[in-house]
Amino acid sequence: MTTPSPDYYAAGGVIVRPPQQVLVLERPSRGEIRLPKGHIDPGESPLHAARREIAEESGFCHLRLLADLGSQRVAFPYQGRTWVREERYFLFLRDGAAEPDAAPEEQFRPRWVTWEEAERLLTFAAEREWLRRGRRAWQAFTEKGAP
Repeated sequence: MTTPSPDYYAAGGVIVRPPQQVLVLERPSRGEIRLPKGHIDPGESPLHAARREIAEESGFCHLRLLADLGSQRVAFPYQGRTWVREERYFLFLRDGAAEPDAAPEEQFRPRWVTWEEAERLLTFAAEREWLRRGRRAWQAFTEKGAP
């Protein structure tokens, strides 16, 4: 069985704030809690799209890249059909304040929570998988005494 080609590509991030906080976005209008991500524009790299989408949705602009978490295909129903999205996520570190650098998109409310809370709160299974990947990468960094 062949995997369907993606309808579009998206990129996002798991953002960690020491010692053990991770950023989630509440989207009250849809009753969702999710990670920041969005479409990759034509000619844009996945990393650039992830940084842009994180800044637009959450208001957090000053982040340090720690790791590429890889990619996965996600299929989901929307408007009467099944869509396939290729997602790419990155792990970022927020060294600074807990407050955003700029105003987040009106539809989102950024929130710092523990890893455990994030796993419990995230609406979508695919994003819980990204969170687990991010947590493993974060643990590997902290075991080495970094960042």
